[in-house]
Amino acid sequence: MALIANRKSVMTLYSSNSDLHCHRVRIVLAEKGINFEVVEVVPHNPPEDLLELNPYGSAPTLVDRELVLYDSRVIMEYLDERFPHPPLMPVDPVSRGRTRMTMCRIQRDWDSLIDQITSNTNVAQASKELRESLTLISPIFEQKPFFMSDEFSLMDCAVAPLLWRLSSYGVELPPQASGLKEYAARLFEMDSFQASLTEIEREIVQAQ
Repeated sequence: MALIANRKSVMTLYSSNSDLHCHRVRIVLAEKGINFEVVEVVPHNPPEDLLELNPYGSAPTLVDRELVLYDSRVIMEYLDERFPHPPLMPVDPVSRGRTRMTMCRIQRDWDSLIDQITSNTNVAQASKELRESLTLISPIFEQKPFFMSDEFSLMDCAVAPLLWRLSSYGVELPPQASGLKEYAARLFEMDSFQASLTEIEREIVQAQ
């Protein structure tokens, strides 16, 4: 990840080295080739300067001069608009609306299950529901190289970290989810995905 000394002219990302949402932002930064400085945040023990910037003390938090953003979806869309090449959102309003709706569904349907798993709440049931949901949607990934698109987009940035962590969630995809597995393999081979990984994330065993 890019680090440069002049903090006044570079973005700062407060990021946990294993957090799903932080990883999503790091993929966007890598895909755009954006120079940024990382301040590592230890969960449940945020640094004082982060608490001054973000009342929740949460990561990811992005600082771009006077602007402070601390929601991963907001950060991802901001970066795409701030640095328009390569574009990660469709140009037309209808397609952009569909992309935002899909991102919302990912958050509500999949992220909510992951929250249960990582908080040790109904782990077995949540893992089962996540596996079944991913298997059900797998055929979609056989139609296009990326998530309902011929081009890499913010939806792929949102899904890739989730798929990378499936084994740590106790989720093993069945043979009938071959489309999703092949899609995941394509994402994991991308330079931007590899550049986005922290050392801890590299140790995660990806779903086969």
